[in-house]
Amino acid sequence: MKTVSREVQDLSIKSLESTFNKLSNAYKSITEKGSNTILVKKRRNAVKVGLESLENAWNEREFFYDKEIISTSKDILQSIIPSIEKQIAKAKEGSPQKTVNERRLTAIKLAIESLDNRLK
Repeated sequence: MKTVSREVQDLSIKSLESTFNKLSNAYKSITEKGSNTILVKKRRNAVKVGLESLENAWNEREFFYDKEIISTSKDILQSIIPSIEKQIAKAKEGSPQKTVNERRLTAIKLAIESLDNRLK
């Protein structure tokens, strides 16, 4: 895995934690409405696996997922990238939304790299 600064590591972990919390809240809200939760649940779980992979690589935390879950999570995270890139393109330069999405994109790409390394 490529080496990144401690600042990028911290920002990436915080970004994925925030993304996980948002997806958890969305899952709860969708469940209460009785709507289909499959997509949100898959994304939430993939973000959690990616987050835990980075925390293991950088902070020596536990990581215990099998190759099937790692591969599925990696694929789901890759499928999220185009929508984040569209949001970045739409956001005004220097806006908080652009910054949040740029950090999220970096974090997801690092998580994908970390998961990919586990599959080798």
